[in-house]
Amino acid sequence: MLPFWIALQFLTVIPIQLSRVPNQAENARSVLYYPLIGLMIGLILYAFGILLSPVPHLLSASLIWLIWIWLTGGLHLDGLADTADAWVGGFGNKQRTLEIMKDPSCGPIGVLSLIVVCLLKFVCIYLLLEQNLTLFLIFVPMVGRVVPLILLLTTPYVREKGLGRHLADYLPRPFAWIMVLMVLVSLFYWKLHGIFILLVFVLGLVYLRHVFIKRIDGITGDTIGASMELLETAVLLSFILVGFYL
Repeated sequence: MLPFWIALQFLTVIPIQLSRVPNQAENARSVLYYPLIGLMIGLILYAFGILLSPVPHLLSASLIWLIWIWLTGGLHLDGLADTADAWVGGFGNKQRTLEIMKDPSCGPIGVLSLIVVCLLKFVCIYLLLEQNLTLFLIFVPMVGRVVPLILLLTTPYVREKGLGRHLADYLPRPFAWIMVLMVLVSLFYWKLHGIFILLVFVLGLVYLRHVFIKRIDGITGDTIGASMELLETAVLLSFILVGFYL
């Protein structure tokens, strides 16, 4: 169970005291539990959506989005901001891009990326509540947290001494692919909507992977976090938009 507790400690602000310092293999196996942690986050968001149903949707959406950010500690939003800053400030240079991603400060492009993603997510949550589709909140964090699995399975990790290097080396690949397949198949619950969402997710992930390889020859922890935020937003937005046409 230690890999599960590692994943819960890393991906949420829930106070978890590990019984001992994990080894590299246990850290890598914890990635298998990322979608499960995403499912737990989604269930919490859904529960708050139900509890707040008597409250005006504008306020409910605001609170749910705040709870979402609080639960994750803004971990992946930080990766999004760092990646956005690096992509603009790096001027196409690999080393410059990697250096900017290590800088803890947030530039104007990073701030702008946070504003755009946060605004889109908030509006999508509001529309889910308005259309009585709160159940979809269960799926979004789960799909977002399958992104690290796919990227670590298919893409080189750039930093030699980064945490992701050991995760990629020790990740149990057969079990990881099974977990990926289970999560993506779950989208078929939404029938035609689910097929469209799956297509958007796959195309978005393929594009981001291509961009990362072209610029820095692979991925880092920040680019993984950015991918999670961008693809969660894409999944939410596409689900809302396709509902107006199907």
